[in-house]
Amino acid sequence: MNKPLSFYRPYFLSKTMSFLRRRNSTDSSKTRIADPNIEKDGADDDDKKKDQYKIPQRRNSGSKKWSCWDNCCWFIGFICSIWWFCLFLYNTMPDSIPQFVTMAITGPLPDPPGVKLRKEGLTANHPVVLVPGVVTGGLELWEGRHCAEGLLGKRLWGGSFGEFYKRPLCWLEHISLDNDTGFDPPGIRVRPVTGLVAADYFATGYFVWAVVIANLAHIGYEEKSLYMAAYDWRLSFQNTEIRDQSLTRIKSNIELLVATHGGKKVVVLPHSMGVQYFLHFMKWVETPAPRGGGGGPDWSAKHIKAIMNIGAPFLGSPKSIALHFSIEVRDIAALRAQAPGLLDKDVLGLQTFKHLMRMFRTWDATFSMIPKGGETIWGGLDWSPETETVNNSAKKGTDNSTRNTGGNGNICDTKGVNYGRLISFNKDWAETHSSKIERVDFKHVAKGDKLTNSSNCDIWLEYHEMGNRAIKAVADHKVYTAGSILDLLHYVAPKLMARGASHFSYGIADDLDDPKYDQYKYWSNPLETKLPNAPDMEIYSLYGVGLPTERGYIYKVAPPSDCSIPFQIDTSVDGDSEDSCLRGGVFSGDGDETVPIISAGFMCAKGWRGKTRFNPSGIRTYNREYKHAPPANLLEGRGTQSGSHVDLLGNFALIEDVLRVAAGATGEDIGGDRVYSDIFKWSERINIKL
Repeated sequence: MNKPLSFYRPYFLSKTMSFLRRRNSTDSSKTRIADPNIEKDGADDDDKKKDQYKIPQRRNSGSKKWSCWDNCCWFIGFICSIWWFCLFLYNTMPDSIPQFVTMAITGPLPDPPGVKLRKEGLTANHPVVLVPGVVTGGLELWEGRHCAEGLLGKRLWGGSFGEFYKRPLCWLEHISLDNDTGFDPPGIRVRPVTGLVAADYFATGYFVWAVVIANLAHIGYEEKSLYMAAYDWRLSFQNTEIRDQSLTRIKSNIELLVATHGGKKVVVLPHSMGVQYFLHFMKWVETPAPRGGGGGPDWSAKHIKAIMNIGAPFLGSPKSIALHFSIEVRDIAALRAQAPGLLDKDVLGLQTFKHLMRMFRTWDATFSMIPKGGETIWGGLDWSPETETVNNSAKKGTDNSTRNTGGNGNICDTKGVNYGRLISFNKDWAETHSSKIERVDFKHVAKGDKLTNSSNCDIWLEYHEMGNRAIKAVADHKVYTAGSILDLLHYVAPKLMARGASHFSYGIADDLDDPKYDQYKYWSNPLETKLPNAPDMEIYSLYGVGLPTERGYIYKVAPPSDCSIPFQIDTSVDGDSEDSCLRGGVFSGDGDETVPIISAGFMCAKGWRGKTRFNPSGIRTYNREYKHAPPANLLEGRGTQSGSHVDLLGNFALIEDVLRVAAGATGEDIGGDRVYSDIFKWSERINIKL
C-alpha cells in the first residue's frame, strides 16, 4: 500500500540537514588549507594560529557597502509594495467603507445631480449624443505586424496601456499613422472602440464620460437613448469619413434616435476637439453628396435641439504650438529641467522625445488645435485682448499693466506680459516694445548645411534637414505672434504642414459666400463657415475658469547634437514678481489649464451672438463658466467643482445644466449666461467684422 507523502517528510528532512552540516564542514576545511599564511608544520603558537584564522574571518564577515543602486532598488520595491497593498485593500474592502470614511470627515455627501433632479421629478426626455475629444477615445487593433501577435481586437490606446510597457517600439509603430497618406501604415489596422465604453474611462480609475453617463442614468437614460459618437481622433476629420464612414454613422444614429423617440431632437455634448469635429459634421451633413452627407440645409433644424460644447477650443489652443514645435508643454518642460537629458536618452530602444514627436506629428487631427484667427483674435506684438495695450516703452514709474483676474479673482500679475507674443526667444524680446526689435526674415534662409551625422537619424523629424544656419535664423526672428506662427511651422516642418494645410484652415473669412469656403478644410473653423439654418436650436459654451492656462512661451536654442530637437522651452525664466504670469518659461492666462477663455468663450459671447454673418439664422448662444474649486479632501478624488479641462466632466454644476437641458429646459430656464471672467469685455476689444 502506498504511503502518503507526509510519511516520508521527517526522513527527507533529517537527510537534508546532515548533508548541509557535512558541506559546511568541508567548506571550512578548504578555507583553512587555501590560506597561504597557514604553516604546514602545525606550530603550537596560539597567537599565530589566532592571526591565521582571523584573516579569512575578517574577509568573509566584512559588511557590504550600501550603494546608490541598492538604495534606489529598495525604495522602488518599498513603493511598489505599498502600492500593491493599497490596491489589495481597495479591491477587498466593501464599497460602503470609502463613503463611510468620507461622511465621517466631511459630513453627509451631497446627492449627485442625477439623484437630486430625479427627486425633483425630472426624467429622460431628449436623446443624448456624446462626442469625445482628442486622445480620450479607445483604439483597438484589427491587423498588425508580427511584433503585435496576440493583440487582435485588444485596446492599444486606453485601458491599462499594458502593451506600451511590454513592447514600446511595437506599440509606437502601430499607434502612429503614415506620414504620406495620413492613414494606417501598410499591414496595420487600428480602429476606434464603439459603444459607451469607448470613452467612459481613459484608463483604469480615470473617468472621462463615466460620471455624466451615470447621472443621465439616474433620471432614466439607458443605452438606447444615449449614443457615443466614437471616431478615430488621430485622423483628419474628413479622413474619418473616407476610411471609417464615421460622419455617416453619426448622421444615421442621430436620425435613428429621433425616429425612435417620437421625433424628439437630440442634445449633443461635444468635448474638447470633439467640438470642432461636430462643427465639421454640421457642415458636412448639409453638403450635397458625394462630398457631404446630403441631408440638406434644414437637417440640423430637424434633428438637433441643443449643442452643449464642453471645454471648447473653438479657436484653438497655444498648447498645440508647443507640442508641434518641440513636443513640450509646461509639465514636460519642468520634468526635462529636473532631469536633464533623461527624456532624450535611448532607454530600452525608446528615445522618448523624438519618438513622441514622430508619433504626434502623424496625427493629422491635432492640426485642428492650432490657434485660429491670427492676431485679430490672439493679439499682436504690442497688444492682446486680455491685457489691452501693453505699452512697453512707457516712461519709468508708469504702470500700464493689469491684473488678469479671470475666474478666481487672482490668477497672476500681467505686468510686462504681452499674450500676443506666443513664442519669444529670450525674456527681453518678450517684453521689449516692437519698435526696438530687429527681426531676421527666416523664411528665405536656405537649409543646406545639414546637422552632422543626420543621415543616421532613423526617426522622421524634419529638424534633421534644417542645419545650424536655419536654426539660428529661427531664433533671430525673436518673436512670433499668431500671425507668424504658421510661417514658423511651415518653415521647420514643411512636409508636416503641407499635409495639415490640406485639411484645416486658420484664417478669418472675408466673404463667407465665396465658393472656396465650401471645401471641407474650412468646415471646422467657426471664423470661416456659417452655422446651419436652425433658428430654434441653442448653442452653449460650457468651460472652466480660474486655472493657470498656457498662453505663450519663451524658448531657447538647445545645445547642438545629432538627431535632437533643437528648440526647448527655457524653464529658467521667471517673472519679476512672485505672482507673475511668467513661470518656468511659460506665460499663463485664465482658462481650464488647456483652453484659454478667449478660445472657449469668444464665439458664443460675440462671434455668434445674435444674427451675424457667422450665425445668419440667429441661433441663441450662451456662455456658462464654472469656477474651479479644488477637492475638499483626498477622498473626493478629482473634485465635484473642478474647472479643469477633463475633470470638468465630473463637475456637478455642469452636469446639472446638461441634465436640465436634456430633460427639456432652455437656456433661459437654466439662467442664461453665467460668467466670472471678463470674456464679454475681452470680446469687445476684438475688432472683427460681424
